[in-house]
Amino acid sequence: MSFSEKSLITLELPAVLTMLSAEAVSEPAKAHALALTPATDEAEVRHRLGETTAAKTMMVVRGSPSFSGVKDVRASLARADLGGALNTRELLDIARVLQAARLVRGYIADDTVGKTPIDYLFYALHANRFLEDKITGSIVGEDEIADAASSELATIRRQMRAAAARARDALHKIISSPSYAKALQEPIITQRSDRYVVPVKAEYKGAISGLVHDISASGATLFVEPMAAVKANNELRELAAKERAEIDRILAELSADCAEHRDGITADFEVLVKLDLIFAKAKLSYKLNCEQASMEGKGIVLRRARHPLLDQSKAVPIDVELGDSFDTLVITGPNTGGKTVSIKTIGLLAAMNQCGLHVPAADGSNLPVFAHILADIGDEQSIEQSLSTFSAHMSNIVSILSECDDRSLILFDELGAGTDPTEGAALAIAIIEYARRRGAIIAATTHYAELKVYATNEAGVQNASCEFDVESLRPTYHLLVGIPGKSNAFAISRRLGLGDDIIEDAKNRVSTESASFEATIEKLEQTRLLLEKDRNEAALKLREAQESAKKAAFLRAELEVRLDKADLKSRREAERIIQDARNTAEEVFRELDEMRKMADEDEDARRVNEARAQLRRQLNLSEEALHKDLGEETENKVSSRPVKAGDTVQIKAMGMKATVISKAPDGTLSLRAGIMNVTAKEDEVLLLENESQPKVKSVARSTSALHSMSIAPEIDLRGMEAVEAVLAAERYLDAAVMAKLKTVTIIHGKGTGALRSAIQQMLKKNKLVKSFRLGRYGEGESGVTVVELK
Repeated sequence: MSFSEKSLITLELPAVLTMLSAEAVSEPAKAHALALTPATDEAEVRHRLGETTAAKTMMVVRGSPSFSGVKDVRASLARADLGGALNTRELLDIARVLQAARLVRGYIADDTVGKTPIDYLFYALHANRFLEDKITGSIVGEDEIADAASSELATIRRQMRAAAARARDALHKIISSPSYAKALQEPIITQRSDRYVVPVKAEYKGAISGLVHDISASGATLFVEPMAAVKANNELRELAAKERAEIDRILAELSADCAEHRDGITADFEVLVKLDLIFAKAKLSYKLNCEQASMEGKGIVLRRARHPLLDQSKAVPIDVELGDSFDTLVITGPNTGGKTVSIKTIGLLAAMNQCGLHVPAADGSNLPVFAHILADIGDEQSIEQSLSTFSAHMSNIVSILSECDDRSLILFDELGAGTDPTEGAALAIAIIEYARRRGAIIAATTHYAELKVYATNEAGVQNASCEFDVESLRPTYHLLVGIPGKSNAFAISRRLGLGDDIIEDAKNRVSTESASFEATIEKLEQTRLLLEKDRNEAALKLREAQESAKKAAFLRAELEVRLDKADLKSRREAERIIQDARNTAEEVFRELDEMRKMADEDEDARRVNEARAQLRRQLNLSEEALHKDLGEETENKVSSRPVKAGDTVQIKAMGMKATVISKAPDGTLSLRAGIMNVTAKEDEVLLLENESQPKVKSVARSTSALHSMSIAPEIDLRGMEAVEAVLAAERYLDAAVMAKLKTVTIIHGKGTGALRSAIQQMLKKNKLVKSFRLGRYGEGESGVTVVELK
């Protein structure tokens, strides 16, 4: 095992791969997940990440494809290719692979080819529906072959059922015969050695002639095959042998078919396993709330990065930048403060990225591709190898320095620990400098004050610390880049109850230089806290302002669109209504001119009066349309109490009165409006209780206008709903009869025919109607109905 592989184990990459394996469906894909290793070629890493991102995007739209039933069938196919016959389980496994290939191939549409980095994998699946159906149609289960597997097998089994029936009939006559009742132990038919027999008492063994196939444990019962059943049983044995031979032939034929398509099935299996692994990566990305990191330049940038093995709801995210303005990060602070977790997070996320996994970090993170990720983390002292802590660390460091280059990420934990502090600090600085000269990116943790000073004074080296709350004696796990850490030993000791005299004595024993350095760090920490508080407040206000600006811009844009739509709609509606009125007036005046030429004075006067009335009616309708918002008053009103059966309501959309027949549990109302039955929701009607019906755009207003003028010989119902039109037509017919009109015309238009059908259904039942017909050529044809009144 190379030290790079050992480092990946130290960073706990296998634990992450175990999580990935759990997301895969098929066992081969799980094995591939556990064997995954980081790629060191940038193009390969980009390809892997592109596959994961494509799968994650597809899952948003279509969910995950099904990979159930995918098993490794390559060994079975190889045996079939050598002429071997596969058993039913192996053949069913092959059929399931073919089924999975067919279903996964249908996961994407044909017009998406080339749009994502994994489309080619879906189109590489060929499946084989014919072979799949042949196997599943022939094999019902692992222990059963279907009769339909071959015509020969169906014939054999039909003959077997007939032979068995003959044997049972022969035995049934024996067990039901009174003459054999004493000889039988029980009047039943059973089987021994696949032959039908009856249980006979030992003392009556001669009463029934036949072959003895078995004796009970007590010896009291003999299982005898009567001679009457021997022939049928023999036939059954022969047919059973034929059945086994035919089943073997069928399995051999299916195995040969699989061998013939071995290459295609193997290719489908390998593609399915690869897709299963890719979608497992996408599922893990969702589970850990991950993002794809970019790979620009040499520097590491992690935004709100979290260790993937920690509880993601409780893990404290860290922000790290390393490799651009500085190549070395020295992290200091108290024990259990999060230093080791921080460097392990950096190394583990880099390894995950190169495995093609998204990383648990925010958008904007960047991870370059490293040839080596080398880590010396933890205490590896060994009694067996006579290694102390210092020796164990130094052995690892020697291996690291021998492998590192300008594409290496090196992680040191407690560098220089385990020996004399002065020598250990000097050695730690020398090791870091050597690795820097080789071009490596380095992150190291330490307790040594000398390394804090080194990081403060040396160009390209940056201090960092893990924040510690002295009041609660708990680490916050926040990584603070640019601020060296304090040991906090005196503060922690005082909080834990150590005497002040001892603490003061200890402070006096600290060198002036060290005390001054610690005091400077403390002042920097106080300044940082103040600046961070101000920054957080400013960021909060900025976010609030940005959100307000976004909302305002959205509302303004939405309002502008609505105003534009409303203005355009109102202009078009007004233009249409005015044009309709103008067309109506011109048509009426044209008809007046024709009537003057064709009729005598009395008749002309009557028709002129009717035409004027028609004009007034059309213009009134146009005026009503222009003032249609009068009806909005009703639409905006609400009922004073819940509606119940028996109430009178007004249908808001039509302005019609209706009676509530019943009310369903879900609030749906059954209404009776004139001759029509209507259903509506409770919020679509208005309860009429001790109040007059308001003016609305309705049939009532149109009808009152009709009564206020002389009755026209025709009525135009175009544009009305069926219920509204039927009511208007009924009232018009009443008025026409009162006006002594004999023939009238109802204009309903051609359209879909629904309005015409509703009108003619009403005419069939109306007692005022003598007959009716559709218009002839020149009268409006099927767009009008001519009614003759009684």
